[in-house]
Amino acid sequence: MHDTLLKIDRSKISPEEWKTRCDLAALYRLLAHFRMTDLIDTHISARVPGEEGHFLINCYGVLFHEMRASDLIKIDHEGNVVDPWRGPDSVNRAGFNIHSAIHAARPDIDCVVHTHTSAGIAVSAQEQGLLPISQHALKFYRRLGYHTYEGISLNPDERARLVADLGPHMAMILRNHGLLATGGSIAEAFNQIYFLERACQAQVQALAGGQALRFPTEAVCELTAQQSDDEIDQQLHQLAWNSALRLIANDPVDYRS
Repeated sequence: MHDTLLKIDRSKISPEEWKTRCDLAALYRLLAHFRMTDLIDTHISARVPGEEGHFLINCYGVLFHEMRASDLIKIDHEGNVVDPWRGPDSVNRAGFNIHSAIHAARPDIDCVVHTHTSAGIAVSAQEQGLLPISQHALKFYRRLGYHTYEGISLNPDERARLVADLGPHMAMILRNHGLLATGGSIAEAFNQIYFLERACQAQVQALAGGQALRFPTEAVCELTAQQSDDEIDQQLHQLAWNSALRLIANDPVDYRS
């Protein structure tokens, strides 16, 4: 387990920010638990409650399975470090290019998750995108954006196109790249990325079977998507989040430290 080089100043952190730090660290660890990591690449970001234009993101180089609340770094819309006890090199600023676009354009979104999983990349490279062939996939029926690959996301001009391609949705497939999921809370973002990832896994395996695929009717597809929307409205994702936290509750080093 790593050790933080610079200790954070807890006296300058509000209880609300600390709660967000703990939840965000938990989400990093849960992505590791479900094997959605890519070494030190990909990111999850969350808004800092009560601080306009401030966000939390991982300390660059800390692996997801070892993330702690104290490892997360406060940054602004441009990815500049705000925490006075951190150096400017502790954040991969280029990695925040995607996140900053979404956060700036969508005040309803508090958390953004970006992954490079094998299944997610595979579906992102398939011309037809996510197929409506599983209950998990139907959660995103007509509720999923697509963004054409433009190279490593270093160009600030790409932000406008990312936002336009996401549209009103909470999730998006980044062509030839990976997955992006968001939420009005960290728990909701976890729900979105978990089911999008599982839908991609199911599609890859279904296509590998070499048999004809069966598609539900459009009416059933839309009904299932609406039922999934209702589950979010009923806060069932929060119940799932509370249960998932038990998966990392006994880690050798507490994510809340």
